[in-house]
Amino acid sequence: MDRTVSLPHQPDRSTTVTLVETCSVPSGLELVSSYQTNRVGDPTDLLALAEQVQKGDDFIRANACNKLTVIADQIRYLQEQARKVLEEAKRDADLHHAACNIVKKPGNMYYLYQRPSGQNYFSIISPKEWGPSCPHPFIGAFKLQHDMSWTPIDEVEKRDAEFAIMDKLISHQTALPSHTEPNFKGLSD
Repeated sequence: MDRTVSLPHQPDRSTTVTLVETCSVPSGLELVSSYQTNRVGDPTDLLALAEQVQKGDDFIRANACNKLTVIADQIRYLQEQARKVLEEAKRDADLHHAACNIVKKPGNMYYLYQRPSGQNYFSIISPKEWGPSCPHPFIGAFKLQHDMSWTPIDEVEKRDAEFAIMDKLISHQTALPSHTEPNFKGLSD
């Protein structure tokens, strides 16, 4: 049985309270006094029940909003990660297409220069080695990784440290915990 009740603190809002259906003789036996269970009691009891239902609805709505906010944050994070991946892929493709008269080998540092014609080219000679006689403007230094990606010189140390941790994981698989909770203890030592 449904009853619509206006909330005392919010007169412009009402809520529906669902009460248990009454049956004076369930399974053929009268278990309780039908007079006591079916009579209209104190009206504040019905209001308290309505307020409880409304609070439950508000809590569920707030909880759903919080969970959706977390998901929205995760979506934004993933979109940012996707953008970075695409930017790195474009950079790597551009660097692989730069002119070069030597065979590039992973693990080595290469120096990018630009000719007056606009052509970018790689050299194994750094601007420091050229000194004041550097023939063209220096664009940047990049390390060719074993996965054929390029790492700018200012990120090489960080990336090498990440690779060292991954190498340690692969080499010493016993360092991985046997339980499912995250545990990176000892991996960065």
